[in-house]
Amino acid sequence: MIRGKVWKFPDDVNTDYIIPGKYKFKTLDMKELAKHAMEGVDPDFAKKVEQGDIIVAGKNFGMGSSREQAPLVLKYAGVSLVIAEDFARIFYRNSFNVGLPVLICREINEKVDQGDILEADLAKGKIINVTKKTEISASPIPDFLLEMVKVGGLAAYYKKYGRFPWEKQSAESKN
Repeated sequence: MIRGKVWKFPDDVNTDYIIPGKYKFKTLDMKELAKHAMEGVDPDFAKKVEQGDIIVAGKNFGMGSSREQAPLVLKYAGVSLVIAEDFARIFYRNSFNVGLPVLICREINEKVDQGDILEADLAKGKIINVTKKTEISASPIPDFLLEMVKVGGLAAYYKKYGRFPWEKQSAESKN
């Protein structure tokens, strides 16, 4: 279960809005880059976001380049979850690769306002708007992706299990 305060963003938030290239090309230090998270849409976001907060967005969140830094910088900024009407495919996949959970919820924008408190059950695809006392349905996250998030992303998963989530466990590794 994830609980956090909502930060709302519009449709078509691209990766340059999430982390402007002018910073990304100067450093790979994620703590430094996190100081500029979402600067292209809300210049003060990184100063205001708190650990555990949730981003809610419209359609096509994370469009643009395939930079893994975009979801990673959100994670380092303290964002615990991104819920959007839909995501750019590469951002969606990169999010799980770096251990940032994302939920698809087509009706999220009409049911949530900036500052609302949400609780999300990722496995069930159930979102509770604590502020408004309403329940919203989202697409549940498959177990293998939840496990990737739990251990910290794809590389951490491989280090822990010696295989990728989609590979079958060998007979000798079961013993």
